[in-house]
Amino acid sequence: MTYITHSAQETVDLGEKIGSLLKSGDVIAMTGTLAAGKTTITKGIAKALGITDVVTSPTFCLISEYEGTKMPLYHMDVYRLDGPEDFINLGVEDMLDGDGVCIVEWSAKVSSELPKRTIKIEITPLEDGSRQIKIENWNRQEPED
Repeated sequence: MTYITHSAQETVDLGEKIGSLLKSGDVIAMTGTLAAGKTTITKGIAKALGITDVVTSPTFCLISEYEGTKMPLYHMDVYRLDGPEDFINLGVEDMLDGDGVCIVEWSAKVSSELPKRTIKIEITPLEDGSRQIKIENWNRQEPED
């Protein structure tokens, strides 16, 4: 499935639609360049999970954990890691198999450690400022426009 969003708000709105369809234990692998909109779409997912805290990029803390009224969100940024071994050493197994949703930004670095059920979201900024958002390995109903 491929979507085009034309503003940050549209990207948040798409994230909210995706988030409303997620289940406990879902893992999302996000790819995209710097400032592509990975954290922006995560804000919408968080909103759908009942999270009222401000969602920010976990670039410097590596993992941010948010408690939602529906389920927790584990937001990971592995940009600064050297590879899969560093990822595992963070103790992420319980989060990947836990009772919440995991979002892994810069996921290509650790893809070998992610479960086969992982939903992949690739965000590509377009020349006109819009975003192309491609979702793969999605086995549920499609988010409605």
